[in-house]
Amino acid sequence: MFGKLFLPFLALLGVLFAVYTVIAGSRTSPPSEPIAPPAMAPFKAYVAGAGIVEASTENIAVGTPVAGVVSEVTAKIGDEVKKGDPLFIVDLRDLQAELLVREADLKSRQANVKVAEAQAADATNQYDMYKSINDARAVTKEELDRRRFGADAANATVVQAQAQVIATEASIAQTKVELERRIVRAPVDGQVLQVKIRTGEFAPAGVVATPLMLIGNVKTLHVRVDVDENDAWRVDPKAAAEASVRGNSKLKVDLTFVRIEPYVIPKRSLTGESTERVDTRVLQVLFAFDRSALKNVYVGQQMDVFIEDLAFIEPATTAPVAIVK
Repeated sequence: MFGKLFLPFLALLGVLFAVYTVIAGSRTSPPSEPIAPPAMAPFKAYVAGAGIVEASTENIAVGTPVAGVVSEVTAKIGDEVKKGDPLFIVDLRDLQAELLVREADLKSRQANVKVAEAQAADATNQYDMYKSINDARAVTKEELDRRRFGADAANATVVQAQAQVIATEASIAQTKVELERRIVRAPVDGQVLQVKIRTGEFAPAGVVATPLMLIGNVKTLHVRVDVDENDAWRVDPKAAAEASVRGNSKLKVDLTFVRIEPYVIPKRSLTGESTERVDTRVLQVLFAFDRSALKNVYVGQQMDVFIEDLAFIEPATTAPVAIVK
C-alpha cells in the first residue's frame, strides 16, 4: 500500500516545491543602495553635463621632432618645469662627432684664408711694382697683363676661401640646431603629468597613440563639459555653474566660465571597450576653478556639472475661468 502511494506523494512534493520556487522568484528585490549619493543640482532650472578635468593649457602631448633612442630622461612625473627646461634627450653622439669634424674643418679653412691673403698680397705687390716702372722698354705689355691677372686671381682665391669659411660656419650652426632639436624641452610652464618613455627606448616622431610625455599647467584647472546638442541653446556664458566630485557630492566648487568651443562634436562614450561607440553629439563648454578651492582633484577626473538655465521661464498658474451661461 505504501509503495503505491510513494510515487504520487513524491510528485506532489515536486509540484509544491516548484510553486514555492516560482512565488519566491517573483518577489521584487529591494533596490540596492548607491555607493555614494548622486549630486544634487543647486539651481531650480539647470543644464547638466559630465565634465573632465584638464590643465588650463590643455593636456599637452609632448613629442620629439627627431626619432631616435632616448639617452636620458631629465623630467619625472610630478616635476614642476619652466618653459624651455629639458624633458628628455634623444641620442646625440652622431651629431656631436659631426660637430667636431666640422669645427676642425673650419680651422683648416680659416688657415687657407690666411694663405690666400698672403699670396694675394704678394701678387698685388708684384703687379704694383711692375706697373710703377715708367720705362716701357723695361717691361712688356704681356708681362704687365700677366702680373695683373695673377693679382686678380689671387684676390679671387681669397674671396673663395672666405666663402668656404662662411659655408663651414653655416654647417656648424646647422649641426648645433640639430643637436638642440634632439633635446626635447617644455613648451610651457607646468607640471609633468605622465611619462611614458624610458632611457634606452625608441622615441618615434609624429603622432603616437600614447604620448611620450604629458604636461600642463595645473595651478588653475579647467573642466571640459559635454552638453547635449539639444540643450546647447540653453547655455549662457553669464550663467552660474557648479561642479561636484564623482563619488563625493559634498565636494563642490563654483566654476568660472572660460569659453565655448563653437563646434558640436560626436560624444565618445567611455565604455572601456577596444572600440568606443558614439551615442550623441555634444557642445563642449570650458569652465575654470582654483585648485586650492578643491583639493584631491586630478587631471582626467570626471565631475558632475550643473549650469544654471537663465532661459527658463516658470509656467504661470492661472485660476479656472467660470463660464457664464
